[in-house]
Amino acid sequence: MNRSGKTILIIDDDSRNIFALTAVLKAKGYVTASAGSMKEAFELLGWHENIGVILIDMMMPDMDGYEAIPLLKADQRYKHIPVVAVTAQAMTGDREKCLAAGADAYQSKPVDVDQLMEILAAYL
Repeated sequence: MNRSGKTILIIDDDSRNIFALTAVLKAKGYVTASAGSMKEAFELLGWHENIGVILIDMMMPDMDGYEAIPLLKADQRYKHIPVVAVTAQAMTGDREKCLAAGADAYQSKPVDVDQLMEILAAYL
């Protein structure tokens, strides 16, 4: 059963992170989709109309989250979708940098599952 009726899009260049997040979210009753790059994510967003939240890794090759989030927020088709920065960057100021790039929320890695569930509950 899908908890929210919406799909959570996980964007991360590390398949281990996608696997771990997918497993946790599936166990909590969520449906997920995943993309290993922003190119793949934009293709998926182009045809998948039921994305409720995007979880994005901030450090990826080609296009990182700091570049991608402003593009998502500038696009009329996607600007309403909440974007959660999920990143290993957990130094002082990193949260603020992610939010300044346009992220709606921030979650450091390793992911605190309870905290992530609170974030998702706020948006789904």
